[in-house]
Amino acid sequence: MPLTSSNIFASKSRRLRTKTVGMREIMRISAIISFIFLTVLLSSCAASRPVSNASSRPLATPQVRADRPKIIALGDSLTAGFGLAEKESYPYLLQEKLNADGHDYEVVNAGVSGDTSLGGLERADWVLEQDNAKILILELGANDLLRGVPVAKMKANLDQIIRKAKAKNLKILLCGMLAPPTMGSDYQQQFTVAFPDLASEHKVEFLPFLLENVALNKDLNQADGIHPNAVGAKIMTENIYKALKPMLRN
Repeated sequence: MPLTSSNIFASKSRRLRTKTVGMREIMRISAIISFIFLTVLLSSCAASRPVSNASSRPLATPQVRADRPKIIALGDSLTAGFGLAEKESYPYLLQEKLNADGHDYEVVNAGVSGDTSLGGLERADWVLEQDNAKILILELGANDLLRGVPVAKMKANLDQIIRKAKAKNLKILLCGMLAPPTMGSDYQQQFTVAFPDLASEHKVEFLPFLLENVALNKDLNQADGIHPNAVGAKIMTENIYKALKPMLRN
């Protein structure tokens, strides 16, 4: 069942004891929302202070061959592989899984730590110009949340990216994000539903939560407790690959 702000938080503001949703589920969802908010906070802080080239640029994927169909991974620190070795980022791991399963695709890591939906839109034209690009994995919006960018602007930016990709006949996998209640009920509701709304409007594939089974697990995250470590990145890759698989079929 899709998670929306209404079915996550309404039970807290109305007669909680009369709801059928259990307290454990409410606490789990609330913890995930809080985790996401901390994630964007740390990502933004990391992007605002001086960093080495190794951490601020997209990590390299295996050598690109122009004749192979491309999967473009456009996103922020989760896509870029912040804090990971080059071969531990999800685009690199995704490439290995594709190879192992006999899928002849080349994965291009177009992630930049701290990027917003506007930053992604500004990069979209040249990122999507990859020879033989076929699929776009779009993971942006967390930094818009932290900066309080109006949801309408974020949604418009993502909409334009999707339209640019569709104009090039790319299939699209949109990765969603959730907003915490601290942003205010109106903003939180608008932000949370923006992603599934876009996926429905454009009829594209949708992954509600990239870090399912990774978030809040200290054994699967780096020392900051937020960004996935090498093991967590493997699970994140599995989440993406599960959503991606149907798109690989002709």
